[in-house]
Amino acid sequence: MGSQGARQGVRGVGEGWGVRGEEAATAARGGRLAVCATVVLCATGLLGGTATAAQRSPDPPGEARHLEDVRKEIDALYRKAEQATDAYNAAEEQVRLQEKEIVDLARTIDGAQRRLAALKRQAGALASAQYRGGGIPTEAKLILNADPEAFLNNADLARKGQQAAKGVINQLTHLKSDLEGYARSATDRWEQLEANRKKKDAARKEINDKIDAAKALESRLAAKEKDRLRKLEDDQALLAQQKWLDSGVLKDITHKASDRGKKAISYATSQIGKDYVWGAVGPDTFDCSGLTLRSWQAAGRTIPRTSQEQWRQLPRVSLQEMRPGDLIIYFSDASHVGMYLGDGAIVHAPRPGRQVTITGAGSMPILGVVRPDGDSGGGVNSGAE
Repeated sequence: MGSQGARQGVRGVGEGWGVRGEEAATAARGGRLAVCATVVLCATGLLGGTATAAQRSPDPPGEARHLEDVRKEIDALYRKAEQATDAYNAAEEQVRLQEKEIVDLARTIDGAQRRLAALKRQAGALASAQYRGGGIPTEAKLILNADPEAFLNNADLARKGQQAAKGVINQLTHLKSDLEGYARSATDRWEQLEANRKKKDAARKEINDKIDAAKALESRLAAKEKDRLRKLEDDQALLAQQKWLDSGVLKDITHKASDRGKKAISYATSQIGKDYVWGAVGPDTFDCSGLTLRSWQAAGRTIPRTSQEQWRQLPRVSLQEMRPGDLIIYFSDASHVGMYLGDGAIVHAPRPGRQVTITGAGSMPILGVVRPDGDSGGGVNSGAE
């Protein structure tokens, strides 16, 4: 596409993002207007070609290799943390479902025990009645009764009494069997719950260990090295974005945001500058899917909590049908998500140590696109790299 094509890729930045006029004022709530303006300028530089990277003074070869190795190692650690998030989320969902099943099962057991107690009282009443009758079987009483009419009445009562007694005994037998089954099921549920809690804790530990290792690695760098590392990350994102733009992808993406999409964009862009924190869903800090969750909640739409579930459950659209407000899912394991703003840009929460920002939509490997506020339009996009 070249630098001219790249500049066309960011044409009408404010207009393409659907936050002009009243929406721009909304996006600037909380005194974030200056921050937003600064980030938009940075994003324009990022989206506008490789000139920025070319103008930087090159680092000495040894230092450049060192920083590139550090960048790759830090990136790998954060990617592993994101991958472990999927295992954590799956275990958390299983824990939630199993806890509900156990509560439901406990209610069932309680009801069954109440019925069992009532049946035992019935059985006791029948036994007491027989005892009060001298313990003589009903059949013997019938034979000894000399009154034909009384005999027939007693026969009918005896038949009903036998049926009632048989019914109580059958119910007691089945209910006891059911309770034994419930008890076994409850034991299984508790074992599964405990296993998934352990999985959840192990995944959380892995996530925190990877994040801590990445932070420790970065903390050992001198201040100047940290600045160069961040520029190196930006350069890598810029090169990936330039390659994406050079494919001519933007010429087919011309759709406008829906009304809800504009509201979601307004919320997301008003969070620019807030810190990324793993597992956070606002209002002061966010992770990647926490930001998209809250943004679409602000637009009146509830979506799944995680990027993996957003990919699994939300309607998918082709890249060519993408419009501002749609969510772009990244990496083959759907471990990252950003909100498309139009003109080749997204707003997202990148990773620990970074803040909510605007960057190129093609700066990471795209898995596909989902639309929180509509049905699939144009088929499923299975990848754009």
